[in-house]
Amino acid sequence: MQECAKAGNLTDSLNFLRLLGPSILDYNGLLYRYLRSGHVSVEALANLFAEMKTFGLCPNVWTFNILFNAFCALGYLEDAFYVLEEMWSHRFVPSFMSLRKLMKKSLASEVTKFVKLIKLSLFYWERVLSQIKKGFSPNIYSYTAVILGFSKQGLWNEAYCFLKLMQSEGYMPTVVTYTILIKNLCRDGKLKEALGILETMDKEGCPPDLVTFNVLLHALCDHNAITEAHNFIQIMEEKGYLLDQFSWCALAGGLLRAGLVENSICLLQKIILMGNQIVDVVTWNIYFHSLCCNNNVKKVLDMTERMIEKGFTPTTCTYNIILKGLCKGQNTDEALEFLDSFARGGNGPDLISFNTILSTACKQGDSSMIRRVLTRMNVECFNLDIVGMTCLMQYFSKAGRLSESFRLVKYMILHGHLPSTITCNVLLHGLCKKGFLAHAYRIFHEFKSMKTFPDITSYNILIHASIRKADYSSTKCLLTDMYHEGLLPDATTYGSLCYGLCRKGSIRAAVCLEPWMLESDVSFQLRIKLGGEKLLLNHRLSFSSRIENSKQPPCDWDRALNGTNRHGWDHKPTIVICRLSADAE
Repeated sequence: MQECAKAGNLTDSLNFLRLLGPSILDYNGLLYRYLRSGHVSVEALANLFAEMKTFGLCPNVWTFNILFNAFCALGYLEDAFYVLEEMWSHRFVPSFMSLRKLMKKSLASEVTKFVKLIKLSLFYWERVLSQIKKGFSPNIYSYTAVILGFSKQGLWNEAYCFLKLMQSEGYMPTVVTYTILIKNLCRDGKLKEALGILETMDKEGCPPDLVTFNVLLHALCDHNAITEAHNFIQIMEEKGYLLDQFSWCALAGGLLRAGLVENSICLLQKIILMGNQIVDVVTWNIYFHSLCCNNNVKKVLDMTERMIEKGFTPTTCTYNIILKGLCKGQNTDEALEFLDSFARGGNGPDLISFNTILSTACKQGDSSMIRRVLTRMNVECFNLDIVGMTCLMQYFSKAGRLSESFRLVKYMILHGHLPSTITCNVLLHGLCKKGFLAHAYRIFHEFKSMKTFPDITSYNILIHASIRKADYSSTKCLLTDMYHEGLLPDATTYGSLCYGLCRKGSIRAAVCLEPWMLESDVSFQLRIKLGGEKLLLNHRLSFSSRIENSKQPPCDWDRALNGTNRHGWDHKPTIVICRLSADAE
């Protein structure tokens, strides 16, 4: 069916499809292949759409996305617009990216139909204008509300234009207006712009309040900019701001995410012992999380029991933190018993609770525990979500049961779940581990077409598998595609490339990766085993441990050295070691 569709032969493809007792997934597969063939008949597609409804199959969001993307790519813009209208009539909301794509294509081809799209996007403004005509006069609150709407949607040009309009009308932005901009800029990862807004506030005589500072502090900690966060706290204190529980919790959470667990624990202990700060359940939860990360889950259990006796009410989040700590120690039986003791009502177990235990059981390959968790979920009327199903896929892939993994993916899609990037990576890893590289590439491209965007891990899995198969042309294509998607190589990528170069005997090329890694700011510790008094005389590398901070992955240079020895280039390791020693010093 797919091969006929791929060749543009829709009639034969439909004949095969009817033999399947087709589902909407099968129709989507046919549509995708046919639209990629380049021999598309819009009339035939309309008939196919009608046939789907005849069989009682309701198109899902993937059906509309496949049709829309194909029509846009082929330049059938009016048909693409019709698909969006149909999508809306089926109660699916077109994404902002889809609308923007159609707008750009329409403007480029000078199609007048795009006016309808503009009218749709400006519907809100028509309502505003009608209110103005009726005597409504916009004020500072109106402007701030519109800026909030634009910035929440990431429409920064519009937000800044409205900010200028607001100022030109004589309304000076308030601390609330600026804080809204800062908060949404931080959400979009635009920290420099957010800090620029803070400077603007100082210049315009609009002093920021503690909320503004806390938003920025939280963003710095979220991005692991711990040094900058400490400096920011000093600035806050110099300006006379007294840090509250939100400030300290943001810093403690940042320390925890950066792996500085002991620092986080010490900071929170000081806050708790100070007595002049309100210690709410959020603060306690961060403290409990820090202790669990430090393998002190027993201490957390004892503390929680004592605090409950004194009137403390743990939340579901508190229980989930303890569950995670128990699972980290591989105590799944104890974790399930603890889950049974959860308070019922608002603070009972949720889907995260079950997924925490299920994830650990799947990693351990504990089929008995998996069955127990699934049974409990069924009793509590919880359905598996994308996280739980991905955990099960990981278990099946580890057990070599790839067919079960694919069955789960089909189940996900049929029940309206969008497979995540992690789902994609689990499948890719399982296929590459079994040597099914061609299937892995097919899955990779199909997931991309479903808008499940790959991450650096996806590319690393395929690059490593391609290099092991000596498929260097595919490796080159993957690297090109990776840069096209805006992803940069990490230590694992360089490790795989170095391994491939050494296998080919291209030791010089492997050594040349060093400046690229330095430029890419790949940071890690390089372990070089040095030793042997007659290193230069005997050309033998008998190493003792020596750890120096550098910018190369631990395994890369080991591979380079192994490669040089294997090819009989005994002087090369010496040069590499000398270069690295000089760089480290």
